[in-house]
Amino acid sequence: MTSHDHHSHAMAAQVTRDPVCGMLVDPNAGKPSQEHAGHRYHFCSQGCHDKFVAAPDEYLEAKDPVCGMTVDRATAAHMAKHAGQRFYFCSQGCHDKFAADPERWTGQHPVAEPMPEGTLYTCPMHPEVVQDHPGDCPKCGMALEPMHPSADSGPNPELIDFRRRLWIGGPLAAAVFLLEMGAHLGLPIRDWIGPKVLLWLQFALATPVMWIARPFFVRGWKSIANRSPNMWTLIALGTGAAYLFSVAGLVAPGIFPPALLDHHGLPPVYFEASAVILILVLIGQIMELTARERTGDAIRALMDLAPKTARRVTEAGYEDIPLDRVQVGDRLRVRPGEAVPVDGAIIEGHSAVDESMITGEPVPVEKSIGDTVTGGTLNKQGSFVMEAGAVGAETTLARIVAMVGQAQRSRAPIQALADRVSMIFVPAVVLCAVLSFIAWLAFGPSPALGYAFVAAVSVLIIACPCALGLATPMSVMVGTGRGAHAGVLIRDAEALERFAKVDTLIVDKTGTLTEGRPTLTDTIALGIDEAQVKALAAALERGSEHPLAEAIVAGAGDVPRLDATEFEAVTGQGVRGRVEGARIALGNAALMRAEGADVAKLADDASRLQGDGKTAMFLARDGVVVGLIAVADRIKETTPEAIRALHAEGLRIVMATGDEERTALAVARSLGIDEVRAGISPEGKAALVAELRKSGARVAMAGDGVNDAPALAAADVGIAMGTGADVAVESAGLTLVKGDLTGILRARRLAEAVMRNIRENLFFAFAYNAAGVPLAAGVLYPVFGVLLSPIVAALAMSFSSVSVIVNALRLRKVKL
Repeated sequence: MTSHDHHSHAMAAQVTRDPVCGMLVDPNAGKPSQEHAGHRYHFCSQGCHDKFVAAPDEYLEAKDPVCGMTVDRATAAHMAKHAGQRFYFCSQGCHDKFAADPERWTGQHPVAEPMPEGTLYTCPMHPEVVQDHPGDCPKCGMALEPMHPSADSGPNPELIDFRRRLWIGGPLAAAVFLLEMGAHLGLPIRDWIGPKVLLWLQFALATPVMWIARPFFVRGWKSIANRSPNMWTLIALGTGAAYLFSVAGLVAPGIFPPALLDHHGLPPVYFEASAVILILVLIGQIMELTARERTGDAIRALMDLAPKTARRVTEAGYEDIPLDRVQVGDRLRVRPGEAVPVDGAIIEGHSAVDESMITGEPVPVEKSIGDTVTGGTLNKQGSFVMEAGAVGAETTLARIVAMVGQAQRSRAPIQALADRVSMIFVPAVVLCAVLSFIAWLAFGPSPALGYAFVAAVSVLIIACPCALGLATPMSVMVGTGRGAHAGVLIRDAEALERFAKVDTLIVDKTGTLTEGRPTLTDTIALGIDEAQVKALAAALERGSEHPLAEAIVAGAGDVPRLDATEFEAVTGQGVRGRVEGARIALGNAALMRAEGADVAKLADDASRLQGDGKTAMFLARDGVVVGLIAVADRIKETTPEAIRALHAEGLRIVMATGDEERTALAVARSLGIDEVRAGISPEGKAALVAELRKSGARVAMAGDGVNDAPALAAADVGIAMGTGADVAVESAGLTLVKGDLTGILRARRLAEAVMRNIRENLFFAFAYNAAGVPLAAGVLYPVFGVLLSPIVAALAMSFSSVSVIVNALRLRKVKL
């Protein structure tokens, strides 16, 4: 949790801090709480609650590392993370002192909760960099991040730090900009306070901004030291040169040629350029860090599926134990409505278990003795005892978590075209500046040193990547806003870049192509009318909690209501009971045989319906079959047209579903899908993505369930239905808010428009600089006697930024 830079004392009074993990908790949110020593503590999760109950004294107090005062973790208003540890503070002042120089204070009072032993850290820009402790990337200087975010990990400390730097540096940069621009626009600021005082005031405002942007200069230096020139090289050289040039003009104006001096004897200064550029870059970094922080949300959403405790069967009865204490062979009781704690097999009882998180199918599966159950699935009805077969990292859910994490780590953050071109552009600019300095120093008129310095600085200023820092964030910001209006949520620029190049689309069936819930589709009557068939079936199913029962009752509509007695659910076969004195049975052929009913007259109809991927059920009255009803997960109305349009866009469509092959093929035939993979597991979907990518395809995956999360994360770009599971949304690069497959078309057009806009912006950014560098170096001076002033270089740099902003704003009107 952050240090409450943006929270008032009033808000602090409304929330409390979890003493275990440090997260803020609303006492009225229904979260677990515990009374201890006359004080009630509130927790973000059952896991934190259980840790506190086991050892409360361990979590109650901490030492402020700055002043040494004792701090109550639950009521501490200020907290910060550093090097994987949490530190608590008595006041904002102590927090700010710590944040300014954490290394100075970390050795005094070790009060922290370290990251789990064995945690590895990697660079978000260079994933090949991996080490076993936090620090900075040796290639680019960015802060390393844990490869495996934990369920209760706090926000990115670098993001917290950059936001704090923005709140401090933003007003300073705005002030120095207004002072300089006011003077250029004719406002009498210079006359009010005097030209010399104005320059010193700009110096006083811009200098703290340079210190605030210290991480950027560190990165720029490391890019040079490691021979890996990138955008940070340009930022450090350009803004540093502008600042140093301005300082030299302020303290030693005599070193500059008279032509550059105004009537007050002062050269131009560029304090506002250096300060504003650094703040704009800082804003871009905050945008990127905010998007990257969400990568851990998918893993946390998966972890939340598993219950925090399990009910173990003992000789004395039952005991509730933390999930991490469950061992292979333990006997566990699972009650109705509870999540299955770990993988195992049923040894007593029977039930219907919702396995949609694994299969993606909405219909619960009947389970009895000997059947396997999966941790994280939901027990809908009935109670059973299971024997734990896989625990910890060996469970299916844990493997899915690991797969999502691995797939996400394999995705390097988008490598902007700016960085790729910078590998050549940066050394060329530096070389040009050096050659300009040497040439002017050797052959320039007196004072040669002044001309040489002006030429070199002009080259660096005109190459300063202000527009480069805006090119991608501006397009992405405007494009994401346009996408939101069209029902397409975009996670990051990488998803757009990848999706514009996709040629293969993998789609899940349930919830993506279909509505995601069973509905009554067909009613066939034999000897009675259809209304009677619906009424009798609904009378029986009102006593059942099965989703198929809900579909039948809903599909019966306003037929006369009948009530059933002697209701009985027959596992794996159907239901039966008495309605108006007659014995009624509804189910499969096995149940009909048990009732002595002959299904021959409706067998062909049942086979036809089953061939169409529907679940067909016979209805018998007093041992005679009188009807047939069918339930299916209907195809969405918009799906057929969407599939045709996607084919027209040149996309190959592959269906990957956990459903049985007969049902999957029926849906694929009706939609004209190119390839079907049925009965596929979550691991199988991820393997399918890997198989297609290995063959050279650029793959997008569209899905809505937990079972789709690994494939969504492993694909070149994942597309989640906004109506589906949260973890699917968190694992995907794109989300369709309305769960409408036609949104993929809109997303495709938007991706192409945004990437085209980014390329245009980068052209503007580089074109002005590339054209201006020779002019700044003085190529026109021998012929025309013109030496480009640094202020002209700054104007060209500003104009390129304006061009980028105006061009990006055109995305607001792009047609989708």
